[in-house]
Amino acid sequence: MSFPLLTVTAAVPAAGAVLTAAVPAARRTAAKWLALGFSLATLVLAAVQLVRFDPDAEGPFQLTESHAWIKDFGVRYELGVDGIGVVLIALTALLIPFIMLAGWHDADPPAGAAGGSSRWRPTQGFFALILMVEAMVVISFEATDIFLFYVFFEAMLVPMYFLIGGFGDRAGGRGEEETAAQRSYAAVKFLLYNLAGGLIMLAAVIGLYAVTADQLGAGTFSLQEIVRARADGELDLATSTERALFLGFFFAFAVKAPLWPLHTWLPNAMGEATAPVAVLITAVVDKVGTFAMLRFCLQLFPEASKWATPVIVVLALVSILYGALLAVGQRDIKRLVAYASISHFGFIVLGIFAMTTQAQGGAALYMVNHGISTAALMLVAGFLISRRGSRLIADYGGVQKVAPVLAGTFLIGGLATLSLPGLAPFVSEFLVLVGTFSRYPAAGVVATVGIVFAALYVLVLYQRTMTGPVKDEVRSMPDLRPRELLVVAPLIALLLFLGVYPKPVTQILDPAVEHTMSQVDKTDPQPDLKTNDVEAAK
Repeated sequence: MSFPLLTVTAAVPAAGAVLTAAVPAARRTAAKWLALGFSLATLVLAAVQLVRFDPDAEGPFQLTESHAWIKDFGVRYELGVDGIGVVLIALTALLIPFIMLAGWHDADPPAGAAGGSSRWRPTQGFFALILMVEAMVVISFEATDIFLFYVFFEAMLVPMYFLIGGFGDRAGGRGEEETAAQRSYAAVKFLLYNLAGGLIMLAAVIGLYAVTADQLGAGTFSLQEIVRARADGELDLATSTERALFLGFFFAFAVKAPLWPLHTWLPNAMGEATAPVAVLITAVVDKVGTFAMLRFCLQLFPEASKWATPVIVVLALVSILYGALLAVGQRDIKRLVAYASISHFGFIVLGIFAMTTQAQGGAALYMVNHGISTAALMLVAGFLISRRGSRLIADYGGVQKVAPVLAGTFLIGGLATLSLPGLAPFVSEFLVLVGTFSRYPAAGVVATVGIVFAALYVLVLYQRTMTGPVKDEVRSMPDLRPRELLVVAPLIALLLFLGVYPKPVTQILDPAVEHTMSQVDKTDPQPDLKTNDVEAAK
């Protein structure tokens, strides 16, 4: 029996969460180091997955595991990774230690609180919940049984709810009661939106099981079995049935992504959460939605995916422009980053449903690059906010004169967000636009407008916070500390490296993208080469 690497990769952070939560309340520092140790162990396992993964191997999934789970209902514990899954697992495992280091003091009791505050939750709980989210996200990227995926797709909402509602931002400039109320509102809104999407998906999952039971003789939730049965003609979904099931899956993933108009929970959640938790939401958890579009929507329902493409492309374009426009008008730093992320997720969804190899490859790469760039920008913004105690842009000015390293890293994170050439997101955004333009020229042109707005909101943000006269409130602001530099420096280095040389990632992603394209039975549009009269005469 081969070593169950995929199971262990998910089990290590889950075990770490349990052990961290069990550390005595007085041993907060020990709990932090224990959680960080488990996150680094998970990173090592994710690196082993990358090393063992062979991009040139036959078959869509590698490192597979399959065991009976609920035999009476055809549910199996079935895991496997393709190129997209293994890269996103590596991204998740990479970001979690930085998230922990950035939030090292976020759950400590407030200064001056005797015996703890009524709104305070134990430090152990904060780090245990982060590890639990990591475990559930990792197994979501690994699951090839649809029911198993659904269980963890929904289960991750619980620790995220407590991270948003129980460990909110203390820099809102409001009273404790008002802050707690806003935090609770954001957490409940996050939970209700995602639960609604999950319930609709559950109905679609049950419907798909019923169809397989009717046509195959025994119901199954196995992605590979269903895809194979469809390819062999053993499973034939009626057009109306396939479209209904597709919409059930897509709705849940569009909420998680989030895609306009199902996005409204994200600005509230990111605004009220701590900066590290905001990174966990948008750089880690939300990637499950776009990943699932590629793995489940396109492969299970290829005809319905092509049927829905025109509408989804329009929704993606609205997300790009709407998110960018609202980011331009924001006064709150964290909400600005949230709306910028909505715009970026619009690019990712556009790339997925443009149905070209370039666009889908760009979308898969964008998921990675967006995670790194958003983490860099939001974590530096969190360090800035913790120093001043305010999220409002107007409360800053002249920071680059008193904290030049902080300002410099903030600028690089911002420039990555606007996809400046030479930084990682540029490559992925360029591929999405080129691939989209080759099939939908008008959509490619409209999406390009989002780049202009991105330059506007990023540069205005930097100008208003970092340049100009030094405000009295920031005059004594310290620069980045060693722990904070340890968080930011590797992310900046990755943005620069992947901006110049993305091949190590693309060579893993591309075979999985090509497999998805073959399942949807789509080929890249061929250029229309017309000879002119002179050439024709020759």
